[in-house]
Amino acid sequence: MIKAKLHQHFCSCSDRLAEWYCERIRNLGYPVYSSYDIRDSGFKISNVDANIYPAGFNNICQTDRDNAGELAKSYLEGHYKNSTKIMLLTEEHTNNPYYWDNVVSIRGILEEAGKQVLVSIPKPLEQPLLLKSAKGVEIEVHAGFGNSEAVNKFKPDLVISNNDFSQAHEAWAETIDCPINPPRGMGWYQRKKSRYFKYYNQLVNDFSQLVEMDPFLLNVKTEFFENFSPEEPTSLQKLSDSVDQMLESLRADYAQRKISTEPFVFVKNNSGTYGLAVIRVGSGKEVLDWNYKSRKKMKAAKGGRDVEDVIIQEGIPSRVQTEGSTAEPVIYMIGSDLAGGFLRTHAEKDATESLNSPGAVYKRLCVSDLNVSLTSHPLENVYGWSARLGLLAIGLEAQEMKVEFSGFEKKCFES
Repeated sequence: MIKAKLHQHFCSCSDRLAEWYCERIRNLGYPVYSSYDIRDSGFKISNVDANIYPAGFNNICQTDRDNAGELAKSYLEGHYKNSTKIMLLTEEHTNNPYYWDNVVSIRGILEEAGKQVLVSIPKPLEQPLLLKSAKGVEIEVHAGFGNSEAVNKFKPDLVISNNDFSQAHEAWAETIDCPINPPRGMGWYQRKKSRYFKYYNQLVNDFSQLVEMDPFLLNVKTEFFENFSPEEPTSLQKLSDSVDQMLESLRADYAQRKISTEPFVFVKNNSGTYGLAVIRVGSGKEVLDWNYKSRKKMKAAKGGRDVEDVIIQEGIPSRVQTEGSTAEPVIYMIGSDLAGGFLRTHAEKDATESLNSPGAVYKRLCVSDLNVSLTSHPLENVYGWSARLGLLAIGLEAQEMKVEFSGFEKKCFES
């Protein structure tokens, strides 16, 4: 399979790749953490989603979790030298104890990095909330407004957000006078997947020239479709035609490389998160045949926002399995370093379906194995380079969007 071949190829030019990566990232601002959903079909490997506000730190391998504090310390002391007090801004998922396991993990990582941490939400509160995670850990959550009693007393140097800003929270932001990372401007209220994948695929082309390989092996064909309305027959017809054009293009790509797999695509909300508003289709006719349930699924995103435009993205079937279930690697980064991961599995989904849906189960995958035996762990090496390209794409996204990483000192740290 292509994974092992790419692994050996990347190992043979590891110094050249490290130099290229460092040169690219030294001029970019990039988030304190990020995560990447990877699909491995056996004939290509690519990340198919990038999250700047990841909410699964409780699922990463324990060995990686033990190393995460040092990575966070390196990132924070290198890019925010004077940050000692961090306000961790979270989602308002007060009834989801598993989300708060994630918050507990992030708080622990930051404390291990030597920082004081105040957990907050972008909402006024008459008194702090006392919440309990799924593992039974209690968390005190404060109002995150800059004029609140807790924030005034704490005086944060830096806000680290685990709130994905599907809502802009402008009123909250107006009260904050310290840097925010990831920046609010990279939130889903204005971020677009089409922009991210434009840069990801451009970087794949550059990377492929450097290592002399076919960019098809790492890219994921993605097209922007604007003015989407699942209730409008004209919009659905145009989407149907675009899906068929994408499928025809993929068939040509596959035929050129003697791949017998029948192509399929995903239609995804261009500003989506949490796996919402995502549907797999194998033909344009399937779009026209969407029933009420499917059209409703493609109409609303997180927080009840309307889906305004979508992407049509090459579907990459997953050949990865664990205990008989289809799986996909999810790779976490802290700054520019691989920091952890897990296998997202789903017993009720096949190799062509989205696994980021209710019923998903998380299994062990350690990127720390790279430090033990590089040559015997192709999973993390190849998947890791897809994630690194994703981080560079996020930095280029921010540049195009003119989003500043306030207070961030640009430099490259070689791990």
